[in-house]
Amino acid sequence: MEHSLSLITTLAAGFGLALILGFVAAKLKLPALVGYLLAGIMIGPATPGFVADAQIASQLAEVGVMLLMFGVGLHFSIDDLMAVRKIALPGAIVQIVVATALGAGVALFWGWSLGAALVFGVSLSVASTVVLLKALESQGLTDAADGRIAIGWLVVEDLAMVLVLVLLPALAPSLGGKAAATDRSTAMTIAITLGQVGGFVAFMLVVGRRLFPWILWQVTKTGSRELFTLSVVAAAVSIAYGSAALFGVSFALGAFFAGMVLRESEFSARAAEQTLPLQDAFAVLFFVSVGMLFDPMVLVEEPLHVLATVAVIVFGKTLAAAALVLALGYPARTALVVAASLAQVGEFSFILAGLGMALNLLPKEGNSLILAGALISIALNPVVFGTVQPLLQWLQRHPKLAARLELASNPLAELPMSTEAKYLANQVVLVGWGRVGKLIAGALTERGIPFVVAESNREAVESLRGQGIPAVWGDATEPMVLVQAHIREARALVIATPETLQVRGMVEVARTLNPDIAVVVRSHNVEEATRLERDGAGTVFVGETELAKSMIGHVLGLVAPAATPRH
Repeated sequence: MEHSLSLITTLAAGFGLALILGFVAAKLKLPALVGYLLAGIMIGPATPGFVADAQIASQLAEVGVMLLMFGVGLHFSIDDLMAVRKIALPGAIVQIVVATALGAGVALFWGWSLGAALVFGVSLSVASTVVLLKALESQGLTDAADGRIAIGWLVVEDLAMVLVLVLLPALAPSLGGKAAATDRSTAMTIAITLGQVGGFVAFMLVVGRRLFPWILWQVTKTGSRELFTLSVVAAAVSIAYGSAALFGVSFALGAFFAGMVLRESEFSARAAEQTLPLQDAFAVLFFVSVGMLFDPMVLVEEPLHVLATVAVIVFGKTLAAAALVLALGYPARTALVVAASLAQVGEFSFILAGLGMALNLLPKEGNSLILAGALISIALNPVVFGTVQPLLQWLQRHPKLAARLELASNPLAELPMSTEAKYLANQVVLVGWGRVGKLIAGALTERGIPFVVAESNREAVESLRGQGIPAVWGDATEPMVLVQAHIREARALVIATPETLQVRGMVEVARTLNPDIAVVVRSHNVEEATRLERDGAGTVFVGETELAKSMIGHVLGLVAPAATPRH
């Protein structure tokens, strides 16, 4: 009974305080994650008052880690990653190396061991996917090209951290950490570890991707919602446990692959929807348990160390990321969005810190510094994102500097000299090459109407030019992008991008250069469409409204003859 009461008390205190402090954080325009971490600090042993059962909290946190990683795997899309691979893959890898070097360099300066410094540096190099998605959603950038690049960047970071979680226990003895009772060399241990991981991955890809979707289908046929949810959760937890018991890999890796396998099923969207509340609940417990490990005295005893940690996260990582994006030939807007996205640390940092402490690599002070850096950087992240637009406006007032940063000589930023004359006058300028843009382009092509695409995704522009479709690369709110698309001579501007926050800027630029141009805009909801039309944005189409009109027309066509009264 004592254990049961301890479990209930820990759950009640964790959930209750997380709710209150998360609500306060949200009201203060901060991520709720800050409130969850503060809740953990309040019920942890480093603060006076009630102290929750750390052992139970740790086990609940393990479940939270599994469900977090399961959610990451369930939403992991190779196609989305491949779409931005030319920037996300090299950018994320180099940024991880640079950030790790910065963090490790600071730790070595403090006199830490090499193993502790490396764990500390790697923990600071990876950002929180949860915080990123919330930030992009609040800025309306989730479906934008810059948002997709930031998400792809974080996916590469997550994959790299999964590899670190696999290899760190094998490398721990050579880094001065706790060694397992074995006579094997470090190289042999790494080889065996990679072999176990390879066996597990092969098993999941060959057997798991066929077996578990089949099980889901059998459960779905019963029509029971509870059984479906139970089967998804059971798959996540059992695969995670089985991966550890049979293949010796971590719970986190097993849960990640469980999500990837279930993504192959046609029921992946339903699985994500129905397990989301459970994922959220245990994720809250995970962050609470992490907060319990934090010693607030580090803020008093080591303020300079805390400031150095925050500087690496907020300034070191962001400057490195921005420089990398610009070096890869992307515009300043993309560089600023990606840099702001990385100006925080989160769940993987906590997992790595916990593993580092378990392996006797990271001192307790290091864990507290990582948590302090996480709290401060997450709290500052909305402020960092808030500087993106003012910085872009400042660059617009300094065109020489902007041209230097934007690499205006990039051949993709202007139409080739060989472009046919029909694309340079009386053409349609199509902004956005997503699903809607492609459908519009297909209709224009069928009718022989020339068009030029303006798109901020570099890979998409390269692909379009390879197909012989005129396209310019850049942010269409920038005058030069529309100028290069010959907006002055165009007959219409079609804005098919979901970046509705930028519509007014595009229309203003287009109307300034071509006052008589017809403008057609895509919108998401009626209220937004009303505001755009009131501001003179042109003809606005709302997705849900047009879908309803089409469905109503089809239904009336089916039932109208039968509904005609008889004489």
